[in-house]
Amino acid sequence: MYYIYELGDDTMKIVKYKKSTKGRYKVITDDGRELLLYEEVILKYDLLIKKEIDDNVLVEMDQYNQEWDVYYTALNMIRNRIRSSYELKELLLRKEYPEDLVLKAISKLEEQGYLNDLGYAKSYVAHYINSNRGPFKIAKELREKHITEDNISLALTAYSDEEQVIKIKKAIEKGIKTNHSKGGVVLKQKIYQELKLAGYDISLINQVISSYSFPVDEKLARKEYDKLYRSLSRKYKGEELERKIQEKLFAKGLKYDK
Repeated sequence: MYYIYELGDDTMKIVKYKKSTKGRYKVITDDGRELLLYEEVILKYDLLIKKEIDDNVLVEMDQYNQEWDVYYTALNMIRNRIRSSYELKELLLRKEYPEDLVLKAISKLEEQGYLNDLGYAKSYVAHYINSNRGPFKIAKELREKHITEDNISLALTAYSDEEQVIKIKKAIEKGIKTNHSKGGVVLKQKIYQELKLAGYDISLINQVISSYSFPVDEKLARKEYDKLYRSLSRKYKGEELERKIQEKLFAKGLKYDK
């Protein structure tokens, strides 16, 4: 966003100030121009006292006004939602602000403590520790947001092995309870892969899952057998039909003999 106006040959005189929005003022000059300036610009250039602007000062003011525009836009973006420095930078660049002013605004926000990647990482872990995300998945997502390895490690100290074990157990028990088509080793492997993809520690997954049994539910096996029979009997008959059914059941970790 730019504020440079057509330059004239004479010094402009300020004839009126009017409060606008977002900490800005509309400054009206004797030649009819309306300058939308931040309060910081007005104070720096003593416009309340001097009430005059020449062309050279106008260019300087424009640059300084842009700096504050980027800063306040950035501040507004993190006011109600915590963001990483990288995420904020990308959002500001999409608005086509000059990169040097974007980096300057981000640096100022970091110095003031409004922007902190470690705080962001800790908040991210605290939020997603209550979802079906293990620490390795959370770490991967934080890397994608350009959080440093040191900050990721510090943030993940809140995610203990004990917490992982509790969540792994809940996931296994839910997987067994809600399963409607698999059994035995196949079900165990399915749940294992889901836990691995969720980002839990593999050694902890193995430790916990080995303490569970995955029996074949006879009612489930019968249900799947009947379903396969109805489907495959349209194409196969006799021994070949039975073989095809058993192959499909085996792939699901099930076994059923009539």
